[in-house]
Amino acid sequence: MRKIWLWFAQGVTLALAVLLVVSTLRPDLLPFRERPRSVVTIKEGGNVPASLPPRPVAPLAESYHQAVQVAVPSVVNIFTSKEVRAQRNPMLDDPVFRRFFGEPESEPQRASSLGSGVVVGSDGYLLTNNHVIEAADDIEVALHDGRQAPAKVVGVDPESDLAVLKVGLQGLPVVTFASNDKLKVGDVVLAIGNPFGVGQTVTMGIVSALGRTHLGINTFEDFIQTDAAINPGNSGGALVDASGRLVGINTAIYSRTGGSMGIGFAIPVSLARQVMEQIIQTGSVTRGWIGVGVQDLNPELAESFLVPDTKGVLIANVMPGSPAAKAGIRQGDVLLSIDGKSLTDSSSMLNVIAAVPPGKSTYVTLMRGGTSLELKVLVGKRPTPRRRQQEE
Repeated sequence: MRKIWLWFAQGVTLALAVLLVVSTLRPDLLPFRERPRSVVTIKEGGNVPASLPPRPVAPLAESYHQAVQVAVPSVVNIFTSKEVRAQRNPMLDDPVFRRFFGEPESEPQRASSLGSGVVVGSDGYLLTNNHVIEAADDIEVALHDGRQAPAKVVGVDPESDLAVLKVGLQGLPVVTFASNDKLKVGDVVLAIGNPFGVGQTVTMGIVSALGRTHLGINTFEDFIQTDAAINPGNSGGALVDASGRLVGINTAIYSRTGGSMGIGFAIPVSLARQVMEQIIQTGSVTRGWIGVGVQDLNPELAESFLVPDTKGVLIANVMPGSPAAKAGIRQGDVLLSIDGKSLTDSSSMLNVIAAVPPGKSTYVTLMRGGTSLELKVLVGKRPTPRRRQQEE
């Protein structure tokens, strides 16, 4: 009996070994091999059921060369320099040192920086950022065609970070301004400038967002956000659409390293054009002002001040003798609209008031203790920013 079990075990082992060899070398000989799975053919195009109409597909651009050719000649490189004093060593003020070595002379040094600008007038007017030329003693502009010329400052607006320059050249290629309301999130845009001083460079991206505010960059903010690479030296350069038309002035980036991280901001052409035209005509920018400090509403504040929602702004303080004080606006009022324009937050309130010409009367709607009031305010002129007063 034991011999029979031994033969049986040896036979099973031999059979399994043969099966293993066959399944490895010739699996097609096995009757129970895995059948190939059926292949599904996907048709491209063809008939579409009537209930599912074909969706339109936007054509893909193979190149933006034409847009670049249109916009690049109107973008300039800006080089600035200013005189700075080296930090004085405290030892130089020591009486013993000065007795033996005399009064040391502090030799001035020059600091240079670079940026970009856009030609907005064939007679030499340029638009750039205020921070590009701020406190500069000398400004040199290099055109795309190789010409160079010194530039003078026509006027600046620190609150929007814009400045207008003028060079003594004629027949310059002028940028084409895009329509104010045509830009949409997802549109392709090109950033043109002189990053890191390597020379004129074009980068591509899309519009990531519109109307960005509360960034703490400028007083008046309504930024275009884009992922087109914007780097140091691009400031003041052009952000153009796929047709080469100007949609914004590149201004700032969000970065932890100093380089582009895909979050850049540009001043929209609508704001840039308003500021530019005022500066060219009068040399400065005039804005409306009523003299209040405001705070954005949250659900808790809205409930406390008996407001049904968070639309509007809370009057945090009123300057004595200001247009708001004279009109009867009080601390604790909730401002809902100005001249019929609803307010969503402090930025919208600031922009609406700034757009009203000084000396013009406007009506404001507010809530006071749960009661709606309408007051007439004679808008005043917005004071000059302190930063600019110190420079003057």
